[in-house]
Amino acid sequence: MTLQLDATVPARGFGMSLTVETGETLAVLGPNGAGKSTLLAVIAGLLRPDSGKSTLDGEVLFEVAPRTRSTFIQPAARGVSLLAQDPLLFPHLSVLENVAFGPRSAGVRRAQARAHARRWLEEVEAPELAHRMPTELSGGQAQRVAVARALASNPSLLLLDEPMAALDVSVAPALRRMLRRVLRDQTVIIVTHDILDAFTLADRVVVLDAGSIVEQGPTHEVLERPRSRFTADLAGLNILSGVRTANGIRTFAGNEITRAAPGIALHTSIVAAVRPSAVRVSLAQPANFHVAALPGIILDVEPHGGLVRVRAEEFAADITPALAAELDLAPGNCVWFAFDATDVTVYPYQPSTIIERGRSAQAKRIP
Repeated sequence: MTLQLDATVPARGFGMSLTVETGETLAVLGPNGAGKSTLLAVIAGLLRPDSGKSTLDGEVLFEVAPRTRSTFIQPAARGVSLLAQDPLLFPHLSVLENVAFGPRSAGVRRAQARAHARRWLEEVEAPELAHRMPTELSGGQAQRVAVARALASNPSLLLLDEPMAALDVSVAPALRRMLRRVLRDQTVIIVTHDILDAFTLADRVVVLDAGSIVEQGPTHEVLERPRSRFTADLAGLNILSGVRTANGIRTFAGNEITRAAPGIALHTSIVAAVRPSAVRVSLAQPANFHVAALPGIILDVEPHGGLVRVRAEEFAADITPALAAELDLAPGNCVWFAFDATDVTVYPYQPSTIIERGRSAQAKRIP
C-alpha cells in the first residue's frame, strides 16, 4: 500500500480514511465544498490536520493525536508532487531548467539533471520546447511542461488538481491521452469535475460530500451504477431510490416501477437508474401500464447538444426541440416523465449511502 490516510480537520467539516495502492490512479470527485482541495492540501503538507496519521511507502507524513508528540514532515520532504490548474512555471527559467529544477534541488549535477529533464520532455511530447521561456508557451504546452517537471522529481505520489480545467476544450483531449500514457506506472490522485478524466485516467473513483467519502470503487462501477445524486448527475443518469417489492420497485416518493430485479431479495434498498435520452415527456399521464410515469414540475428547459434538456427537481429528459415547442414547455409547468421498464438498470445499495440532494438532513439519509 503506497498511501494510507486517516485525517480530520473539524473547522472544514473534513474527516476521512483513504488508501491508494502502488501504481493506482484514483479520481476524486465531488461538488464544490466537498473537501477535495482539503484532501490534497493535507496530503501535500500544505494543511496540518487536527488529528490522524498518514504514511507514504511506509514513511510517516504526519501523526497527530492528543497527549502525544506530533510528527509533521514538511512538503518538500514528502516525496509528493502537486500539479495545480495553473502550471506555475518559474518565469525566469527556460522550459529545460524548469523541468530540471526538481532533480537539481535534490542534489543531482546540472548535466545529469538536464539529461533527465530532456527525457521527460520527450515523454510529454514537448522536446522542441526545451529552450523556450514560459511566456512563449500556449496553455496546453505549459501544462505539458508542468507535468514533466512534476514527474522529473520522481515523486512517490503525484497529485493533480483539475489539470484540464484551465485549458481550451480543443487542447484537453491530447493532454488527456498524454497523461494516460505517462501516468500508467505512477501512483496518482486526480481531482476533477470531468467524467472523461475519470473514465480515461482512473482505475478507481472516490466521491466526496461534506468532507466524507460517500461512494468509492472501480471507475466503471461507480459511474455506471451511481448511488449519490451528484455522481448520477455527473454520469448523466437519473436515479430513483426505493425498496425491492414483489412487482419491482417502490420508490421512497411512493411511485411504483414494474421492473424485474433478479438476484435482489425482497425489501432490499435499491436504486433505479435511467438515461435522460430514454425518458419521454407529456402533459397528461401515460395510460400504458407497461410504462413507468413520474410527475414533476419543470425547473429548466435548456439546449443540450442537438436536443432540449427538460429538468425537474429529481428527474430530467432529453427531447427534440420540436416536441419542446409543441408542448410549449416552460419552468413551472407540471409534466409527466415516462420510460419503459426495459430502459431501467436496478442495483442494491447500502442504506447509509447519501443519495438525495436538496432535502432535509434526515431525508438525505436513506433509512
